[in-house]
Order: sequence, then C-alpha cells, then structure tokens
Amino acid sequence: MSIKLGVNIDHIATIREARKVREPDPIAAAVIAELAGCHCITAHLRGDRRHIQDRDIRLLRGMITTHLNMRIAPTPEMVQFAIDVQPDMVTLVPENNAEVTTEGGLNVAAKLDELARIVATLKNNDVKVCVFVDAETDQIKAAKKCGADFVELNTFNFASAYDMGNSNEVEKELSALKDMTLLANKYGIRVNAGHGLNYRNVEEIASIPNIEELHIGHSIIARAALVGLDRAVKEMLEAIKL
Repeated sequence: MSIKLGVNIDHIATIREARKVREPDPIAAAVIAELAGCHCITAHLRGDRRHIQDRDIRLLRGMITTHLNMRIAPTPEMVQFAIDVQPDMVTLVPENNAEVTTEGGLNVAAKLDELARIVATLKNNDVKVCVFVDAETDQIKAAKKCGADFVELNTFNFASAYDMGNSNEVEKELSALKDMTLLANKYGIRVNAGHGLNYRNVEEIASIPNIEELHIGHSIIARAALVGLDRAVKEMLEAIKL
C-alpha cells in the first residue's frame, strides 16, 4: 500500500489573515496542491477563526477533487458545521486559543462518553471520523470504544527529537508509533499520522507499515514560499515515496 499525502493549507490562510485581504487564496492553493499530485486537502476551522474561515471550507467542499479532511474541535458549533458542509472526513483535535499550534493529542480516554456521542452524530450523518491522538495504548483503546474510523497519530514528539538529534528519543517515539499503528489495525481502526513532519524526517514515518496518509502543512507551505507550491508538494511526494 502506497502512503498518501494530505496537504494542510491553513498557513496559506494565515498569510491572508495577517493583512485581512483576499490573497493568498487557500482555495487556489488547494487546487495547485491537487494538480501537483497530493491525495487530500486538510483544513482546520478553529473556533477563533485565526486562519481558515467558514467560507473557505464551503468553497473547498465544492472545488477539490481528492478528499477534504476538516479538522475541528469537538464542539456543538463545529459538529453542526461539519454536518452541514459534509467533508469526506472530520478529524477531531484539541483546541486552545492561547496555543501557537495544536499542542498534543485529543484525550479521548478522559472524554470517552462525550466523544462517543459526537462520533456517533457525525457518522449518522455520513461523515467519517478520525481522532488526533498521542501514540498511547489508552488513547487507541478509547478511539476504538468511541467508534472512530481512523486515528491520526501525533508525530510531534518524534519530529522534535529528530530535529534535536536525540537518536534515543527518536527510536523510542518511532517504536511507539509502530506499536500503536499495529494496535489500531488490530481493532479495525485505520491510521494516519502528522504534526511537525518535514522533508528531513518524513521518510522514517512514511516507512511505517499500514499508515495510510500523512498530513503535512507548515513544512510544505514554508518550502513553497521559496520554490512555489507545485514544486514543494512534488518534493514532499518524492520524500515519502518508498
């Protein structure tokens, strides 16, 4: 099974919102990323609307030809919006207005009953559900109990250790990611991964069997600022090719 690439376009919207103007357009970015060969477009509609806006999601739903992965916090407002828009998949993530980026996985185990209701509501409205979790046994077990179709394993700790050159920590995090991929598959849950991945470290994660899709944003958009989005996406596709 060839691993797939999901391009997160949030940071295109971040640049736009810095000036509160029309450009750059995240919808145009999504089309370019698709034409370059990516397999999925990811966009996070935050409660504080710091980058992606409601209109962006609605336009993405009508424009993209791959599939739309909408990242949201598990709140009534966002769940209803997702039901209205009908993305191909919702990824439930934790959210804190003070954070620069998502700080860790969703603690599914601590909010199991609440999340089980949310997952059921989304699935009953024909939306697949993924939960973004840390690579921990309790969280994978909780993802199974709440009825999630997918987990997205948080690779931030691996990426941080890799960039710091901490080989022992890299091996520890890789081992956990491999083990939790196997456990999720044992439970019938499909596996994606992402957070902090870049051109230097992505091959290690892409080589883990049965991870289906990598969701990468900042690294691709940062590279795109220098070489263009088409080339940046193609370079990442080459980096994950095994």
